[in-house]
Formats: sequence, structure tokens, C-alpha cells
Amino acid sequence: MTLSGVEKDRATTEAARWLVALEDAPDDPSLRAQFDVWLQLTPANADAWKNTKDVYDMMAKAEPAYERIWRIPVTDLGPRNHPTPIFNNRAISAKQRQSSLRSRLAIMGLSVAAAAACLMFLAPALLLHLRADYLTSTAEIRLVRLEDGSTVQLAPESAIDVSFDGVDRRIHLLKGEAFFQVTHDPARPFQVVSNDVKTTDIGTAFDVRLEGDETIVAVREGRVRVDYQDSQQPASAELEQGDWIQIDRYGKPERNKSAPDEIAPWLDNQIIARDRPIGEVINDLRRYYSGMIVLRDAGLGDERVTGVYNASNPVQALQAVVGPHGGMVRQLSPWILILSRQ
Repeated sequence: MTLSGVEKDRATTEAARWLVALEDAPDDPSLRAQFDVWLQLTPANADAWKNTKDVYDMMAKAEPAYERIWRIPVTDLGPRNHPTPIFNNRAISAKQRQSSLRSRLAIMGLSVAAAAACLMFLAPALLLHLRADYLTSTAEIRLVRLEDGSTVQLAPESAIDVSFDGVDRRIHLLKGEAFFQVTHDPARPFQVVSNDVKTTDIGTAFDVRLEGDETIVAVREGRVRVDYQDSQQPASAELEQGDWIQIDRYGKPERNKSAPDEIAPWLDNQIIARDRPIGEVINDLRRYYSGMIVLRDAGLGDERVTGVYNASNPVQALQAVVGPHGGMVRQLSPWILILSRQ
């Protein structure tokens, strides 16, 4: 089974958070039960957990290379003139000292492993920060005014790199979604690049969304040209007001049409669903919730919904999405939401 980039990213993020949660409460049977359900939900979850756990276990087994520097000799602990030394070779046997040292090494190993797991989780975000000129965090919408008078509005958890010169105006969408209102200049084409898809302005306002290996382009006003590779052959499509095109990782396009005012509803903190799977709507709401959203029931995620949901209150929106299908939202901790059938 081939997993999308979105599934892999989500699973990696959730695996790192589960690692922290289980380390914080290792004896919580309810937490463990919820984790077991999450682990079996999708192949992506199982793969992400295996990778996270492998790094954790590898670091926990690492030998302390500089023990001689940080180790405190047992004979130096406590005042030298203590009448009955607690930490000396007579009071503590060699076996006890060895056990104490093993405990300290285990604690240090776990600390290093936790740090490594955090680094694995944070490394992609750090790389994104280094590449991006502008980016947003959870639930943040940001307006960027470019030097040519064009504007870009970044959706939550999105990032762009801006490259302007005397010939071209080029934006690389690195993550997420952005809405562009372009000052038209035929002498300097305005282009948005997302994976292998290039969208060129022909005087317009349009939205580009990156979902793993898929790109979605939708036009609110004017026209754009979209260039991509279709079955290893260059292909292009022109979109007008209300048109949208979705291009998958293999270059296969899917075209459709929407009401112009339904394009980029996130600008008003809304999610509009027209006969969409609940799982897709939940993925949209993840950009507005700083914690982890766990869908326990895969069948619930396959149910389809139609509605307009307020993304500024993601918990309430989730209740509105799953409630009509017998679902419920339960808050396991301040940063874990569990969605399941009642």
C-alpha cells in the first residue's frame, strides 16, 4: 500500500506525541488502550511508531562516551567529616554501586533518547524554517505584501519561499496552502511552484494547496495556466473563475467547478464540505488544533458530510462533523482529542 505524504507527516507527528504521552504516564491503562487503537488504525501509524521507537531504543542503548567527565565519585559525596559516611565503599557494596550507576545511566539514556525523538520530530520543521521566507503556525493566517504590490495570504501551517528578479516573480509553496492576489505584469510572469506543478497568473486571484504529493489549484477571479507532467509528458490546463484542478503524484488531473465564493473559505476561518469523507474534514481541522486528533473508528472517517464548519473553534467543529453519524469527541488530555462512535 502506497502512503501519501500527508499520511506520513501526520503519523510521524502523532507518533512523537504518543512517545511523550506514554513516557509521562507509563502506568495509565486508558492511555495505553487509546494508543493501541491508534497504532492499528493505519499502516502509516505502525510504520511511524516503529521508526520513532527504533530511534528511541537505539539512543537508550548508547554507551556514555564521556562518563569519566560527568561521573561523581561515590567517595566524594557528602561532607568528609560525616561520622557515618553514607556514600563510601564500606557502607555501599560494589553491587549496590553498580546498580546505582546503572540507574543513573538508564535515566541519562532515556533523557538522550527523548531528546533524539524530539529532534527527529523537530528536524523537518527546522529545515522548513531555514528554507521559508514566510510561514505560519497552527490556526494562524498571515497576510504578506510583496514588493510588486501582489499579496499572499498563508493558511495555517503553511510556508512559502519568494524569489523575485528582473525577469520572473516566483513563489515556491513549501507546505500547506496560500491565496494569491496578483498585480498583473506580462513582462514579469508571476508563478507559483508546488512540487512539479507550476501555476502562472494571467491576471487573477487564486488558491494553491499542497497535500503531500498532490496539488490543488482553484481560481476565484480571472485565469491561470497550470503546467504539470502527465504520464511523463508535459501537459497544461487553463482555469477560469470557479475552476479547480487536482493533480496527484502521478500527474493525473481531476477537474471540477465550484462557486467562486467557496474557494479558499479558510480566509474566513471556515471549512466547507460538500459530500466529503469525514476523515478529510478532520485533516483540515488538524491545522487549527495545536494538539493531536485521533480518529479511533476508520468507518466513521469514511462517512460523508456536507456542511460549513467554524475552524476557529475546532473542538466544536469536530463535534458538528461526527455527531450526526453517531460520533463523539472526548478530550483525553489538554492536547489529545479522541473521536469515536458513541
